[in-house]
Amino acid sequence: TVNAYYNPQMNDINFPAGVLQPPLYDAKLDDAPNYGNTGSTIGHELTHAFDDEGRQFDGAGNLKDWWTKEDAEGFEKQINCLRDQFATYTIVDDIKINSKLTSGEDVADLGGTLIAYIAWKKATENQRLAPVEGFTPDQRFFIGFAQWACENERPENLRVSAITNPHSPGYARINGIVTNMPEFATAFGCKKGQPMVKEAVCKVW
Repeated sequence: TVNAYYNPQMNDINFPAGVLQPPLYDAKLDDAPNYGNTGSTIGHELTHAFDDEGRQFDGAGNLKDWWTKEDAEGFEKQINCLRDQFATYTIVDDIKINSKLTSGEDVADLGGTLIAYIAWKKATENQRLAPVEGFTPDQRFFIGFAQWACENERPENLRVSAITNPHSPGYARINGIVTNMPEFATAFGCKKGQPMVKEAVCKVW
């Protein structure tokens, strides 16, 4: 299956072979797009262990909330920024994202991409990285991140997803995340006031 998941009862993350091959992970490519793509997916699943889903299970997989009341209130306050942002995105026609339904996955997308970017920078800190195919290493990280979300859905399916799917549409999972990463704006030379630059970025951790 081309999917990855976090299993809270086993406290593990799982990556079936289908998700670890091109065009997602490609061993022939440089690190940047692989960290942007598969690295972000790994980070996404790791983040689920520390969000409103993972909080319900302890390290042994027992159903036990290990957050304090203050932790929970602080987390909710931080993710409301993402909820407000994603609620402005249109799924199809005049149907907007139900960001209360999708916020768990939106938070994992943001956390996972940040983890992957930090990990990539750490892994390559002593390397001299050169542009590839006209794109800088940082640009290639974000291109890799975006490529997993290439999709085309029928309007009928989008309407069903708007009600049932805890994941935002692909375009929102990419654009909505990178606008909260100043590293993206720097990589592509985006200026203040342009569509991909937010004045106040959402930060959960």
